[in-house]
Amino acid sequence: MSSKILGRSENLVKLAQRLRLDNQNHNYGVSDGSSNLEDSRIQNSAAELIPQEGTKPSRAAVLICLFEDENGDLRVILTKRSSTMSSHSGEVSLPGGKRDESDADDVETALREAREEIGLDPLIVEVVAVLNPFHTKRNIVVVPVIGIIWDKMGFSPVPNADEVESIFDAPLEMFLKDENRREEEREWMGDKYLLHFFDHRVENESYMIWALTAGILIKTASVVYRQAPAFEVRWPPFWNRDNVVLEFDLIDRKPIWSCL
Repeated sequence: MSSKILGRSENLVKLAQRLRLDNQNHNYGVSDGSSNLEDSRIQNSAAELIPQEGTKPSRAAVLICLFEDENGDLRVILTKRSSTMSSHSGEVSLPGGKRDESDADDVETALREAREEIGLDPLIVEVVAVLNPFHTKRNIVVVPVIGIIWDKMGFSPVPNADEVESIFDAPLEMFLKDENRREEEREWMGDKYLLHFFDHRVENESYMIWALTAGILIKTASVVYRQAPAFEVRWPPFWNRDNVVLEFDLIDRKPIWSCL
């Protein structure tokens, strides 16, 4: 269990400081890229849709909300979508969704959506990094926003029944381990890639975390722990249309970002 600095976990404080510095030095941040957004919400997407050439992408953001458990291990908050949703019903996702015209930036989008979906008060979340975006086959730019809850006891989940069936959390480190994981090889425009599936059990409930959500969490865990996954990642080529890739230093295994 980590020691405390002004009531905050020393390990979390150090992590927040490092992520802010990394965000500046490695250009994790993205522009606010104003655009007209589609009405569909952003969650997992394994859809086989290909955007029309020249179509301006829609924009969305998801919140990777981290906290420490009683053992000092990092955990991330996830949701299971309502079975009544018209798309991706019953799938696991991160809190998040489309950007509204009134949102100042991607951070505001992620925090607003988290409040709407799970009742998370933005005042108890400290945003520490904005990662490079993922692009889906639906021509949507999804921006991962990393936030920290210093005191998990201050968060009382209130699921939006129209959108969320349940709220749970999972250890972030599991997305680097080759345990309770399987993969499927798929192909897109001649390029073969892997989709990763992680099985997670909470009490009597089993959850499957896969596709875009799994990819975002693999990327987040790699950045947070400065560690390569214990398995081959092989991203879908369309996820990184900005030609930014995650590589690993061969000496200390720390993740580094580079442009193709």
